[in-house]
Amino acid sequence: MGVSHRLIIITTVFITCLITANIIAVKVIHFGPVILPAAVLVFPLSYIFGDVLTEVYGYRWTRRVIWLGFTCNLIFVFFAWVGQILPPAPFWQGQAAYELILGYTPRLLAASFCGYLIGEFANSFVLAKMKVLTQGRWLWTRTIGSTIIGQGLDSSVFITLAFIGTPAFAAIMILYHWLAKTIIEVLATPFTYAAVNYLKKREAIDTYDHETDFNPFLILR
Repeated sequence: MGVSHRLIIITTVFITCLITANIIAVKVIHFGPVILPAAVLVFPLSYIFGDVLTEVYGYRWTRRVIWLGFTCNLIFVFFAWVGQILPPAPFWQGQAAYELILGYTPRLLAASFCGYLIGEFANSFVLAKMKVLTQGRWLWTRTIGSTIIGQGLDSSVFITLAFIGTPAFAAIMILYHWLAKTIIEVLATPFTYAAVNYLKKREAIDTYDHETDFNPFLILR
């Protein structure tokens, strides 16, 4: 199939959510005893749009978008780092603030990228397989089921790689992240249904991955 303007819009929003999450993740918020990064409010949106992509356009297109999101995130991080090491103007007083917000450590970046790739591909794989098994019925079981697995893996990988061995690490952090992201997905189910139904009608497409090669590294196929 060719690339439609609707697919471009969804891809753009998907990548915007990823980069936004990268920026605002440095702020820590709390609701009573639950402590979370501010990114928990926006990162689940990437899973929602990932669900829409897989449900309508199939795993092949979603695989390309996941890698495109990874590449765009990498470009953003690289130039944020370049901006950090460039000499600041003598009158500019924002260097410390810049480094605090955009000064990513290699460990956090590696954890973030690994969690993203593993979680997004698991989410898309599970949804595509469940669609075939359910013969396209019960969309909510696929979106929520794939999110439970994808977000669970994402949270586990990111928090473990980023914080294990440090005083900040606690297994309960994984549970908090996982529950918060899954709850957002559940609450967004009506939106997911509306978006999927609209796109299937407008695009005249409803992809089933019967013979798809699910190798995540086959970017051009």
